[in-house]
Formats: sequence, C-alpha cells, structure tokens
Amino acid sequence: MLEINETITIQDWELTEQFVRASGPGGQNVNKVSTAVELRFEAERSPNIPGPVKNRLKRLAGRRWTKEGALIIQCDETRSQARNRELARERLVELVRKALVKPKRRIATKPTYGSKQRRLKAKKERGEVKALRGKVRDD
Repeated sequence: MLEINETITIQDWELTEQFVRASGPGGQNVNKVSTAVELRFEAERSPNIPGPVKNRLKRLAGRRWTKEGALIIQCDETRSQARNRELARERLVELVRKALVKPKRRIATKPTYGSKQRRLKAKKERGEVKALRGKVRDD
C-alpha cells in the first residue's frame, strides 16, 4: 500500500509490476537479468482518488496514460531491480501529489498608464539610436 497523504492511499490491487530487460550499461547483467520495472496504476478505477484529481493526473501523465485509464511508469535507472521498483513507486507518489494541488486561476490584468508610457518612451529612444546608424557619407 502506498500512502500519498493522510486521506489518499493506493491499494496493492491497483498496482501491477512487470519486470523487463533494461537497456544501457551493465554488461552481462543487463543481458541476463530483468532489472527494469514497468509499474501500472489503474487510476481510472481507483476509488480513493477524486474525479478532479484524476483529470489533473491524466493531464500531467501525458503519454504515460493509456486508453484504459491506467498510468504506466517505467524505470531502468539502476542495475538493481529493487531500487528501480522503489524509484518507480516514488515517481508515482510524486505525480499523484502534484495532481492534488489545484492550480490557481489566473486573473487577467491590464498594464498601467505609466508602464505604457515608459514602454513607448523606451521604444522611441531605441529607434532614435538605430536611426543614427548607417553608412557614413563623405560630404
């Protein structure tokens, strides 16, 4: 069981782990041992996660979200199967915690009169500097 916060926990039945062969350095160990982990979390069917959090999680997950509503996290960073398993679970917890945070609504603001005047003055000065550039003519 994974604990996200005091109210939300992920049960073991919601998680499926599959170990596959990893790529990268490791020599013969990589060729023989399945150290990479593929963690599958059935997020859509999870009773502990509220609907709005599921929607934010889906947006945060991106390509890792399947059509069936599962979140797949792959980890093959280390040569240790146990460490990869821990890292994958930590990533899942971190992703769900990010989804718990409701984003602030942005309040549109207009620039002040003074800021408009300063911007126009700076543009005019810059234009005058550039106008002085050019070929020097011999009169």
